[in-house]
Amino acid sequence: MGMPARIHGRRLPAPVLVLALAACGDAVTGATHASPPLLPIDAVDAALQPPPPGPNGGGQQGPAGDSGVSREASPPPATTCAGKVGAAGDSTLNLTSGGLSRDSQLHVPASYDPARGAMLVLNYHGFSSNAAEQVLLTGMNAAADANDFIVAYPDGLGSGWNSGDCCSELQPPNVDDVQFTRDLLARIESQYCVDPKRVYATGFSNGGFMAHLLACELSGVFAAVAPVSGVLGVPPTSCLPARPVPVLDLHGTADPVVPYDGGPALKLLPPIVFRSVPTTVTFWRSANGCLGAPRVDFAQGDASCVRWGDCAAGADVELCTLTGDGHQWPGSSVVVPGLGSDSTSLDATSFIVRWFLAHPGR
Repeated sequence: MGMPARIHGRRLPAPVLVLALAACGDAVTGATHASPPLLPIDAVDAALQPPPPGPNGGGQQGPAGDSGVSREASPPPATTCAGKVGAAGDSTLNLTSGGLSRDSQLHVPASYDPARGAMLVLNYHGFSSNAAEQVLLTGMNAAADANDFIVAYPDGLGSGWNSGDCCSELQPPNVDDVQFTRDLLARIESQYCVDPKRVYATGFSNGGFMAHLLACELSGVFAAVAPVSGVLGVPPTSCLPARPVPVLDLHGTADPVVPYDGGPALKLLPPIVFRSVPTTVTFWRSANGCLGAPRVDFAQGDASCVRWGDCAAGADVELCTLTGDGHQWPGSSVVVPGLGSDSTSLDATSFIVRWFLAHPGR
């Protein structure tokens, strides 16, 4: 396995932040790279066939994103609480779900008010990683402090999530991670004042697959999702959300683990054939009844974000394509060698938080 990796002098509890076991033991470093050419808007839309007509509820347009953690305008909470005893700061939550002991890391900003409903984000790690590494990879605690929201980092059993095509190989049999998510939310909401209309999910790699699955299975719970380097891991015919869910998808075109254009995962043995990013995004455009023409929401360096609006219930779909980049969290100071370059043009955490703030539930 090699020596444990370090990030800016910090020793990690495990050496990987990736979907693939093949990356175990690699060092984790900071890195920069020259920006490849920007992917043209017509090249993006050419790969995404128009979805069939659907219900039209009018699109809700949110702000574009850029680098850095900053405070964004947040709607006033509609939820008030009394008797919530959860404290601010960092803690580990333990609960039993499906007869199994499950842990999650929780970060509650110092500004948390137990009488006012807070936004909550669940942030899922990649396969062979863990919650502590996801904290470092995404840097989302700083964004939570700046924008007054709670963030939880669940730990997957066997270092993975049962999210369809990926990745339950090391788990006990029949682990239900959707039910674990329900149980985790119930536990957090029993101790903290959470606005039920502002609950969101994001995740990296296998955690991105999990975010897609939660949009399928718990559409009545999550106001929006933002998968990174993950695609839809279940057949589209079995993803039947009860309501439209806004989806922000971020993915590198040179991803060697979850290929942008679909196909076998080159870094996973034995290889798994994944759906493509275009197929995944086309599915969500169709499911959300998006009728609007695509528009560029953000374009800088190797990053191009295209949004489809005029969707049912304001459930926009957005794709951020990182041209030439690999299996990484865009804008992170944590880079895994051997899995491609990381974008320095877009800060995924900042962009995702802005997306969530612009898409409260209804």
